[in-house]
Amino acid sequence: MRRCAWLMLCLVPQLQAEVLHLTSLHWPPYSSQNLANQGAVVAVVRAAVEAMGHELEVDFYPWSRAIKLANMPNAQYVGYFPEYGFKTDKYLFSSSLGSSPLGLVEQRLHPISWVQLRDLNQYTLGVVRDYVNTEELDAMISAGVQKVEFSSSDEHNVRKVAAARVDAAVIDVHVLNYILKQGGFEGLASRLQVNRRLLADKQLYIAFQNSAQGRRWRAITDAGLQKIDVAKILHDNLGQTP
Repeated sequence: MRRCAWLMLCLVPQLQAEVLHLTSLHWPPYSSQNLANQGAVVAVVRAAVEAMGHELEVDFYPWSRAIKLANMPNAQYVGYFPEYGFKTDKYLFSSSLGSSPLGLVEQRLHPISWVQLRDLNQYTLGVVRDYVNTEELDAMISAGVQKVEFSSSDEHNVRKVAAARVDAAVIDVHVLNYILKQGGFEGLASRLQVNRRLLADKQLYIAFQNSAQGRRWRAITDAGLQKIDVAKILHDNLGQTP
């Protein structure tokens, strides 16, 4: 009887942990190799993947390179994150990893006023190159009706607003709060604020390659997200300081 049980155990395929390789960027407090748990959204994805018996490895690059590497057919990466959702056949988006309140940072003494998005056309906005903003705002930028200045990072945009080089800049509220706690930015906190009207409360996703591997890992990650408390993990990690 014992021999029979031993044989059955040998015949049952043993599940082995696999490693999900993704790219990301330095976008604290959501993602950064310099933060505990590598940031709030990375902590969410890692918990989801581990809940399914697998492991997560994230490599951090400048945003444009993170996207490029995640699209190389022979690379180990099968996706990148965190990304806002948009219409595409190129990527398969995961279930939501949490929300991103997207707003406009402005000078306290010179707030901008708008009701409809096209009202922003009278202002010059700072945006980060290659970032997805909102569909309508990006359409206005592409059409040339929205005046913008491109920067390489949110930090550069915050300094531009403080120096009145742009009227406001598109930025995630949690990212702004993090930046204003960094060395060299503390003096700006009293001069800047988030505009009273948000652009959007955007959901964050993993953008998987539209491939067999991408479909497989999306299914695994989505199943793991159902097993964890996403809101609690975000709450525990969003308040990190530099």
